[in-house]
Amino acid sequence: MKNALTKTIVGAAVLVGLGFATSAMAHEKGDFVIRGGITNVAPNDDSSNILAGGADLGLGITVDSNAQLGLNFAYFLSDNVNVEVLAATPFTHDVNFGASDPLGTGDALGEVTHLPPSVTANYYFADASSAFQPYVGAGLNFTIFFDEEFTSANRAAGLSDLELDSSFGLTAQVGADYIIDDQWHVNASLRWIDIDTEASFKVGEADGAVNDIQIDPIVFTVSVGYTF
Repeated sequence: MKNALTKTIVGAAVLVGLGFATSAMAHEKGDFVIRGGITNVAPNDDSSNILAGGADLGLGITVDSNAQLGLNFAYFLSDNVNVEVLAATPFTHDVNFGASDPLGTGDALGEVTHLPPSVTANYYFADASSAFQPYVGAGLNFTIFFDEEFTSANRAAGLSDLELDSSFGLTAQVGADYIIDDQWHVNASLRWIDIDTEASFKVGEADGAVNDIQIDPIVFTVSVGYTF
């Protein structure tokens, strides 16, 4: 009987010890974190009207969503504060006329590729006793557009030389880590990015433009993280 009681007490002590070990897994000052997963960019878009050869076409443009491999890196300046860099493989979005197709091609207008690197400072609310680690953050974004091109049908209709200006703006996010062990965690975050740009192009020999394109996407990421 005494043997069984001793085993029970030892077993309970081991479980309590494991519980305390689990509660001490939260991020600490000096931790470096790398995460990888899926990032979806869903534009909350709006634009001024398309100008072509001096004429206002009376309609703007829209930008479709796209998902890619998302990466981010974070360094903890304290137990509750980190600096995070968002990176990803390039996002490619279809660009469409905002209403009916004035060129009658029955096709998307074109597509653009971009990279939206962002730097945020995040504050973690939970203490070390919780595996669930929610945070909020704010920072800056620089979006670079490249490989802008019209579809072949629209190029045949006389559109060419599509270019979008780079964008510099604010970003904000909410997110959470769920700590699995000393090294591994899962993460989910929801981010808003202020992306405003302008487009220029050619219609035959005439100039065309969209002078104000507000993309302002909601960026959702689900990832797995590793702590060094």
